[in-house]
Amino acid sequence: MKAVLFDLDGTLHDRAATIGAWLDGHVQRFDLPAGYGPRFLELDDFGYRPKAEVMPLLVQEFGLSHHPDALFADFWTHPDSAVTMPHVHDVLRMLRANGVRVGVVTNGWVDAQTRCLNACGLTDLLDDIVISREVGLSKPDPRIYTLALERLGVAAADAWFVGDSPRNDVWGSQQVGLQAAYLPTGHVLTDEVPDATLRDLRDVLTLS
Repeated sequence: MKAVLFDLDGTLHDRAATIGAWLDGHVQRFDLPAGYGPRFLELDDFGYRPKAEVMPLLVQEFGLSHHPDALFADFWTHPDSAVTMPHVHDVLRMLRANGVRVGVVTNGWVDAQTRCLNACGLTDLLDDIVISREVGLSKPDPRIYTLALERLGVAAADAWFVGDSPRNDVWGSQQVGLQAAYLPTGHVLTDEVPDATLRDLRDVLTLS
C-alpha cells in the first residue's frame, strides 16, 4: 500500500457530532420548536441534501417567522467548530511515518471544507486535498479519483479509498481500480461490496 485516500465528512470529520452541537446552539439562537432539530437531520440526509432546499422546507413546515436565508447563514458557522472522528490524528501520523501517502477527496464548497479541515487539525497531516468545487468534479465521477491518484503520484492498484458513503466512497472509487474500505457511520450498504469494512479508523492500519 502506497497511498490512502479518505473521504472527509463522516470519515475523518465527525459530522454527526459537529452538526449535533451546532443544532443545539442554532435552536437556541433562533428560539426554534423542539421538533426542528430531528426534522433538520432527516431532511439533511447526512449532508447529501442542499441546505438551500432544507431551510425553506423547515420554515414552511414549522410556520417559522425566520427567513430561510438567516437559517442558512447560521448553518455555515458549523465548520469552524468541527471535530474529528476518534483516532484520526494518530492514524494519519502513523501512515505517513510508514511512508504511505495520504489524501482527502471530498465533495463540497472550498471555503467550508477548508475551514472544517483546519478546525479538525488535519491540513498539516495530509499530502493532498481534492475538493469537488475547486476541481469541477464530484464523487462518484471516476475522474475525481483518478485526479487524486495522479496528484499523489500513485497507481490505483497501490491505494485504498476509505469512506462512509456506499456510492461515493465504495462504488465510485472501485470504478477506477481502487480498493474500497467502508466505515459505517452513515448510509448503509445496498448493492455495494467493499473490499474491507472497518470497525473504526484504526483498522486502516491493517490494510495492505
